[in-house]
Amino acid sequence: MAESDRIDKVLWALRIYKTRTEATEACKGGKVKIDGSNTKPSRLVKPGELISVHKGIIQYSYKIIQIPPHRLGAKLVPEYAENLTPQAELDKLRAPVETFFLRRDRGTGRPTKKERREMEEAWDKFDIAAGYDPDDDDNDD
Repeated sequence: MAESDRIDKVLWALRIYKTRTEATEACKGGKVKIDGSNTKPSRLVKPGELISVHKGIIQYSYKIIQIPPHRLGAKLVPEYAENLTPQAELDKLRAPVETFFLRRDRGTGRPTKKERREMEEAWDKFDIAAGYDPDDDDNDD
């Protein structure tokens, strides 16, 4: 068993990324940090170091227990790395996604200038940050 290995290889072996190329690109893009500092894909990682990985909207945190000798099965990952990601970050995966769709019937073609203005007005009214209440008819600004 090795005492250290490249961070891109470790991220791939621990199944944090599907491919080693993805892990390398994440390191180059500043999405991977070791003990709080940005890292290059060739940086050697040792047991006991903290790794932060930014994937999507979540900041994952891992503590390396030991360096994996090869890509691991999912059941073996906890023996090599401890997931320290706070529950608040994991809850972001289950957060409801508020979407607003303007539906147009199929085959009606492109909207006219008037219809487009009406759609834009509807979008402007629907502003969650401004506290839009769909039941409130007097929500004109």
